[in-house]
Amino acid sequence: MPIVVNKYLIGRHFVGIALWPFIVVKDPRLKEDEVFINHEKIHLKQQLELLVLPFYVVYLIEYIVRLIQYGNTKEAYRNISFEREAYEMETELSYLEHRKIWSFIKYL
Repeated sequence: MPIVVNKYLIGRHFVGIALWPFIVVKDPRLKEDEVFINHEKIHLKQQLELLVLPFYVVYLIEYIVRLIQYGNTKEAYRNISFEREAYEMETELSYLEHRKIWSFIKYL
């Protein structure tokens, strides 16, 4: 899982993204942040489970549904099932060693 630094990531709140098979970060110091990297690794696992491209389609559809539901971009983002799993489990650094396939479904 290569970590790539790109200081030109769009958005001031956008500090990193998992784009299979890479983790792209805005600030090189994030490469050392174990919790942040674990969060992004969880996304890489989710992407792999959905064969990558469908992950992005489902992510976008769910974001739109959550945006309609909550009427707020930040709340919509935080309530996407993929994000809920990643945020809830990001501090458990061994999570991916025992994570069951398609675990994000329980966060729908």
